[in-house]
Amino acid sequence: MTALRVRRGGSGSPVLLLLHGLGATGDVWNGLLTELGERAWVAPDLPGHGGSAGLPRYTFAAVADAVANLVDPAGTIVVGHSFGGVIALHLAGRPGVRLVVGVGIKVAWTGSELARAAGLADRPSAVHPTRADALARHLRVSGLDGLVATDDPALDAAVRETGGGWSPTFDPRAFGVGDPGVAALVAAAPVPVVLARGEHDPMVSAAQLAAVVPDPVELPGLGHNAHVERPAALLPLLVPR
Repeated sequence: MTALRVRRGGSGSPVLLLLHGLGATGDVWNGLLTELGERAWVAPDLPGHGGSAGLPRYTFAAVADAVANLVDPAGTIVVGHSFGGVIALHLAGRPGVRLVVGVGIKVAWTGSELARAAGLADRPSAVHPTRADALARHLRVSGLDGLVATDDPALDAAVRETGGGWSPTFDPRAFGVGDPGVAALVAAAPVPVVLARGEHDPMVSAAQLAAVVPDPVELPGLGHNAHVERPAALLPLLVPR
């Protein structure tokens, strides 16, 4: 079993299982957590991210299997951002899952984009001279540059000190997961699926989402990291259908 860093809070059912995007950590949900009141939530660092151990080989299915035991059989709403949204779709058939909410999932990939991601997966994690440099790299990779300050304590799990300096904790081999096949995952989901995007998200267009689900949600004024930019905008989505 993969050792995971997992944070929990609140009580009741259904539980919100919060899955972050590629390169990030579970701490990106902190803003949303303040909006949830007493609702129960679980926020892991996905394998190869933050304080969680890596995998021998990264596939969407393998990452989903590693966090599947966090699904509460009594009732779970799985909420995923981008990469985490694909993992959420892979969990749709697990006992207890009532709803899957995906925010900012890139649903259309070109051959050149997949090749570039595969190339990034072959590069070892760089060692930076200072913690600030490593944090700056983390923020760029996770798409949080300009949204989170480098002195935010929520970034503590994002970097680690090495013998020669500092490195992001993210395992770059996770870039090699390949095409997520979102349309097929949505079609196979046995529970309701809500897909949303920020109005200004460059990773996925409204038309691309509309080709996958009949009623995609657009979050006005927001970008790819809508859950960080305006956490309360997600609250209307987190209701069992």
